[in-house]
Amino acid sequence: MRRFAGMLYVLLVAALPLRAADPSPTVTAPPARAIGYTQHATDLPGGRRANVATGRAMLLVPGNHPVAVAVDLADEPGSWTQFVGWFTDGKTAIVGRAWESEPNGHYEEEHKTFRFRAGDWLYDTYLVDLATGRTDNVTAVERVSFYNTGVFPWPGDPNRLGFTALIDGVSKPFAMDRDGRHKTDLARDSTGFSYGFSSSPDGKRIAYHENYQVWLADADGAGRQMIDTGHPFNFAPAWSPDGRWLLFVSGEHDDCHPHVVRADGKALRKIGDRNGYRGVMEFLDVPDFHGGSSDVPVWAHDGRKVFFTARVAGVAGAADTVELFEVGIGERETPARLTTSSPGSLHYHPRPSPDGAWLLYGSHRDLPGGGRARNLFVRHLADGVEVQLTHLSPGEAAMHGHWQPVDLLPGPAVLTPSEP
Repeated sequence: MRRFAGMLYVLLVAALPLRAADPSPTVTAPPARAIGYTQHATDLPGGRRANVATGRAMLLVPGNHPVAVAVDLADEPGSWTQFVGWFTDGKTAIVGRAWESEPNGHYEEEHKTFRFRAGDWLYDTYLVDLATGRTDNVTAVERVSFYNTGVFPWPGDPNRLGFTALIDGVSKPFAMDRDGRHKTDLARDSTGFSYGFSSSPDGKRIAYHENYQVWLADADGAGRQMIDTGHPFNFAPAWSPDGRWLLFVSGEHDDCHPHVVRADGKALRKIGDRNGYRGVMEFLDVPDFHGGSSDVPVWAHDGRKVFFTARVAGVAGAADTVELFEVGIGERETPARLTTSSPGSLHYHPRPSPDGAWLLYGSHRDLPGGGRARNLFVRHLADGVEVQLTHLSPGEAAMHGHWQPVDLLPGPAVLTPSEP
């Protein structure tokens, strides 16, 4: 199919010289673990749905061609898949499966807004066993909604999952058993629209934003506490690896910046400025009424630093770029710029490797043969060596990369190449 025509062999080379002039150069080996991501077309006629519906959950494994994961989940016309995340043991991938009716897609395109209705939308989340390829639709068990997203393994409890469900037009944080049973609404009687739900590393606290305000609560939803930032827009709270801090963006819509606050809701401070970057990465080359994909800051593996993206103004008429930055969370820390790119390059979705040595990210940039595409890259943080992972053509995109938590080779049922 056209959208995969430009995908080439994974370029995870065995070693890279860091300094060619050095008679005894240090050698940097790219990480051996797998990376899950989502791939889709970007320029098909028909608007948002026509392109999003080409989405497939993909897996990059060193030494293998990229393969689609749980291919049969997208067999039905109008359905697509997304790579959502991993279990910490690296044995199970989390894959979202969406379906939307064609008439509803036309309605949304015409009215420039989403219309989520049972019968026109269905989004479920599957656990995919990397050894056998088996898929389990955990959100369909004791179903509470036709639209279930954001499934994550609950820290400290291998038998519990968190997710977000759309109930009567309101998005709410839920917990459930690993087999999908005993779904529990954690927002209780709140009628606010919640999103960005996550659990603290010890599993005892949760965070989410509701009506664009950040809330903390106990693991069962009790003891709710709002973080008062004084700003109308607060988005995507994320716990630090040690559970002592929360990271999120705060400010005005389309003008918000990285902030941190202690887990008790105190010591709020801004740690970076996105310099006019909206924090939204356009992932289509056709008009998108939704306006792209949120591009939020992330913690370094040890919680001492934060990675984020920000605009850098072009000089002498050159196009602006969106570059990668890092900043410590201590007071009066100054962000450090990690990338210097050709005019118009746009980096997005940074994610550090589990060992902290590499940074995975996407980049929408010019191709050597002409045109532009969105591809995945990794950067060695110690020396700045960059390795390109996907080699897509114009009209294709690789988005939302997720490191495998441990180096564990998937089974043959997953690694067998299949045309999505």
